[in-house]
Amino acid sequence: MPEAADPMEAIQAQLVAARRTQILDAATRVFASKWFNRATIRDVAQDAGVADGTIYNYFANKTDLLFGLLDRLNDTERRPTSLALAAEAPFADYFRAYLRERVEALWSNADLFRAVLPELLANPDLRKRYFDEVIAPTMALGEGAFEALAAEGRMRELDASLTTRMLAGSLLGLMVLQLLGDETLAARWREIPDALADLLLPGLLPEAPEGNDAG
Repeated sequence: MPEAADPMEAIQAQLVAARRTQILDAATRVFASKWFNRATIRDVAQDAGVADGTIYNYFANKTDLLFGLLDRLNDTERRPTSLALAAEAPFADYFRAYLRERVEALWSNADLFRAVLPELLANPDLRKRYFDEVIAPTMALGEGAFEALAAEGRMRELDASLTTRMLAGSLLGLMVLQLLGDETLAARWREIPDALADLLLPGLLPEAPEGNDAG
């Protein structure tokens, strides 16, 4: 029989997660208002209502704090579970739900995205670390999910590497276009997931066998 979880350890883990969330929420506000370069750990601590040293119990430095925010924006912790759900639902339904989730995450963090994107593009070391630690593993997960779906006949046989990147690029490009001032996207962003699904699904779903035309 597996040992029962220690209640105190569970409570401690919840407290750690809550404090980490508190700090990340504060960093989101500070980086969005002051931009990453001008913001300091002290600014974040003051916004969070904690001592400066408390931040360092959870993040080694400002760059690690930034990566905590980028992981949140990428939904890094939940991404494997989210992609695994593709095996449990009709692909079209899953795909629409996935797009809604990702668009909601991006649009609700638009100010943060605006604040950190210039730093990612301008700083080669930061850009490489972000690609290696966040982007590349996420692309690998997406490729694996698409390959599994194709093997099961639930998705068309496509180049999984390019398909994953074109999907990610579509979402990223829409976010950048909105940040550049596109009023249509700003006003109608809730329509984007279904509109994008309508556009992409015909190219992702397997072709119906001849003679099985529902029309």
